[in-house]
Amino acid sequence: MSLKSTNPTKTNSWNKLRNHFNDIKDIHIDTMFTDDIDRAEKFSVSWKYFYFDFSKNKINSETITLFNDLLIEIDFKSSIEKYFSGEKINSTESRAVLHTALRASENQKILVNKKDIIPEIKSVKEKMKLFTASVLNGNYKGFKGDKITDVVNIGIGGSDLGPSMVVESLSHYKTDLNTYFISNVDGDHLNEVLSKVNPETTIFIIVSKTFTTIETLTNANSVRSWFLKSASENDISKHFIAVSSNVEKAIEYGISSENIFPMWDWVGGRFSLWSSVGLSISLSIGYEKFHELLEGARNMDLHFRNNEFSENIPVLMACLSLWYNNFFNYQTHAIIPYSENLKSFSKYLQQASMESNGKQTDRSDNLIDYETGQIIWGQTGTNAQHSFFQLLHQGSKVIPSDFIGFNNSIKGNKVHHDILMANFFAQTKALMKGTRGEEVKTNHKLFKGDRPTNTILISKLTPASLGSLIAMYEHKIFTLGVIWNIFSFDQFGVELGKKLAKNILKDLKNKDFRDHDSSTKNLLNRYSSTD
Repeated sequence: MSLKSTNPTKTNSWNKLRNHFNDIKDIHIDTMFTDDIDRAEKFSVSWKYFYFDFSKNKINSETITLFNDLLIEIDFKSSIEKYFSGEKINSTESRAVLHTALRASENQKILVNKKDIIPEIKSVKEKMKLFTASVLNGNYKGFKGDKITDVVNIGIGGSDLGPSMVVESLSHYKTDLNTYFISNVDGDHLNEVLSKVNPETTIFIIVSKTFTTIETLTNANSVRSWFLKSASENDISKHFIAVSSNVEKAIEYGISSENIFPMWDWVGGRFSLWSSVGLSISLSIGYEKFHELLEGARNMDLHFRNNEFSENIPVLMACLSLWYNNFFNYQTHAIIPYSENLKSFSKYLQQASMESNGKQTDRSDNLIDYETGQIIWGQTGTNAQHSFFQLLHQGSKVIPSDFIGFNNSIKGNKVHHDILMANFFAQTKALMKGTRGEEVKTNHKLFKGDRPTNTILISKLTPASLGSLIAMYEHKIFTLGVIWNIFSFDQFGVELGKKLAKNILKDLKNKDFRDHDSSTKNLLNRYSSTD
């Protein structure tokens, strides 16, 4: 059964939110703190190793009540249950959406097409565990009998962004293996990676559900040619691994059947790092730490599924984004982690959010007339403070932001960490308060404040806390998609460009550009004349 289709803007709750917005929109956030000394306690949630402070937002208790009313009116609770239980909520592709099952308890029973998928998930995890152990302990050897020292993941989109972000984020927990990622079909980057590895001691993981993705296969074939300069066809089976649902194609490529890890159609690419797509993560940090990542996500799943909306971190985050996107018309949202390890986190969330909720059609196949899909961007603090924070503080655009910080550093350098976190706390205060109450002699030094932020304070960056953090944003994305009445789990928007690229590649080979518009024709002529 699909998700219900309800135009949120036609609900009674939405109308009440609109009236409430008109009442509250001109009240400065700093005034809300002056009027209520208990505001910080009222608008914060403490959960395990997370503290979520959303008090620096343009909201009051009535706002939260109206959010709750909207969620009840659209029957959001039933949508959550359909999400977790395996119903085909990806209706346009007739698929379940079950990345949550990948980190579910092994005692659960989750049916897809009347078949319990938990035993199969358990089997694949065990295969990943054994493979990771054999590579790390040196039993798995290269074609000359050497221990594996390097791993190269070849994939694009969800087959790259999630694993590469996690490996980078958890680099302090890494094993002896060096891990590299090739995604872009950019020959210069490919050659740069290959210059760093030895074919005798490197395994290559080709991640492609269909084993037909043009960028991934082009890169994989180039790597294969490079490898065969030093090795034989028979050696491919020792050094090339496939994560794919197309077993036949992978075997045809030369990959041993025992080195093929399955993918399932009920896991979308951008939510797949928890699956065998995360094999590079398992090799990079060890299977035990990979399991901790999954456990952290599972804990957040339980929080999202079971907690009341008013104390539910992903739900509150989604409602706040809805508030700014659809009522204040603030179209972008910044993610600012105060950890250099999380430098790719905002890039990862760009795909997770914008590929999911960048939709123009509702669940009844009607073109919609309200805003969906925030523009997600960001960078790490304190680097961002010396970059785009000028616009955040004094620009004409208001950009709601999430600040993500940690109570403890990984290596325990307290001097550095105190400086880092002093900036973390100062920035959200400055964005909220501005220079109110201070004498400002020139408008050039005026800070209006009233800029909304969420503060996510986490005990420490660990595999478990990172798992929870990623899952938190996954559930925020799902919540927004349900409220906006869109399908978050297809991505037809990527198809047209792919189709045209294939046609243009054919035209480049034939040097025939007659069927293109004048701009594209001129560009292709100019490009082809440089051959």
